[in-house]
Amino acid sequence: MDTAHVMHRHFSLIAPSYRSLRTSDLEPILAIAECMVPLKRLRATDICCGAGRYDLLLLRHLDIFHLTCIDRDESMLLQTQRYLRSHGISRFRTLKANSQEIPLEHQSMDCIVTFNAIHHMNFPRFISQCANIISRRGKVFIYTRTRRQNARSIWGRYFPRFVEKETRLYKLDEMVAGVREVGYLSLDAVKCFRYKRRAPLEQLVEKACRHHYSTFALYTRDEFEQALSEFQDRIRRVFKRPAPITWFDENVLLVLSPRRTTGGAACT
Repeated sequence: MDTAHVMHRHFSLIAPSYRSLRTSDLEPILAIAECMVPLKRLRATDICCGAGRYDLLLLRHLDIFHLTCIDRDESMLLQTQRYLRSHGISRFRTLKANSQEIPLEHQSMDCIVTFNAIHHMNFPRFISQCANIISRRGKVFIYTRTRRQNARSIWGRYFPRFVEKETRLYKLDEMVAGVREVGYLSLDAVKCFRYKRRAPLEQLVEKACRHHYSTFALYTRDEFEQALSEFQDRIRRVFKRPAPITWFDENVLLVLSPRRTTGGAACT
């Protein structure tokens, strides 16, 4: 399977409905805003911005003078443009580019963010790119879920082969080691988030069928249909009541900056 081709097709198709299918968490935005409090009129960029769901939150909660929204998919960038403009926002631009060759000037950004996208990238290459474009006063924020967090999710626990299919996610210690090995940036902090979720089974099935996680695009049609049927059976056995299903999602936020004392890992 050509994963790059599958992902390109997946995101192009899902772009119009992406924001409605995914949950946008405010907590990491507030954590980023707290880290950036001393800085005003930020020059910021969101790498792999998708349909702009986190860009609106960034612009509302940070003192951003101008935001550059970067993605390789034109459909996603079009959605970002429409979304931000519909909220009366003009202090942004969209830029089609690959995350491994970020076309921004040296030390041109005070804040670099990427949300739930680092597993689509070559981690050392991305860190090297960030080190080149981050300003001396700036910070880099990587929000993602680790491989272990993914395995503990409702999909990892109950959807057949979900963990086996999703091999792109990094372990936390891999990312920490990657930052140290590249050497240009320092790890200031690792912040962990845990969210209580609730949804009826029907809603979970709809999300899976509409491939709200790109992992589902890695299944063949027959594999997916069989796995979806087994997922529903497992959920009904474990959650015997007809009430909404309750579970926890977990994410991690890495905070990086140029040449500072390296911190430690706080979760896995």
